[in-house]
Amino acid sequence: MARRSEHSQEQIKEMVLAAAETIVVEDGFNALTVRKIAMEIGYTVGSIYMVFANMSDLIIHLKARALDELAEHLAACPADGDPGERLMKLADIYLDFAAKHFNRWRMIFDMQSEEAPPDWYQQKIEYMFDIVESLIRQLHAGTDAESERRAARALWSGVHGISILALTGHGQPSGIDSARASVSLLVSTFIRGWRVA
Repeated sequence: MARRSEHSQEQIKEMVLAAAETIVVEDGFNALTVRKIAMEIGYTVGSIYMVFANMSDLIIHLKARALDELAEHLAACPADGDPGERLMKLADIYLDFAAKHFNRWRMIFDMQSEEAPPDWYQQKIEYMFDIVESLIRQLHAGTDAESERRAARALWSGVHGISILALTGHGQPSGIDSARASVSLLVSTFIRGWRVA
């Protein structure tokens, strides 16, 4: 078993998050426990609580890693071209991420704490909505910021809903191709409506 003195607190924190991520990927979010993480990294449960305040703190950091990776994928969408086409591409990127990293993506929305998320975590969510809002703004100049904000959240709630239903097989034919067709229909319909609103 490793000794705590062999690693800095930042190294232990990274080891904990990496091990937790592996557990989620392989066994699902519900399989995640502090004891299982401790066994994976060869440390005691107490050592984990030296770098995270509690299990909720650990989980919010784990979710943040998934959000950061998703944001990187979304931000990699080409910045030029028609905003409607870019919005379609963003939706496609989101669906692809959900399909390829299903357990980590699903974890972001599972077991939400009754406490409000910390500001730094909320900023990560807002950053992703900002990407969508900027394209919605370009689709129809002159709309107010609050309408753009509501539109971005309404559209992405639809994209997310289609993704979760298709990838879990609930409510519609399962599979990525079915989800892609539904997402494309939703986004293209939104674009046509928003441009003439």
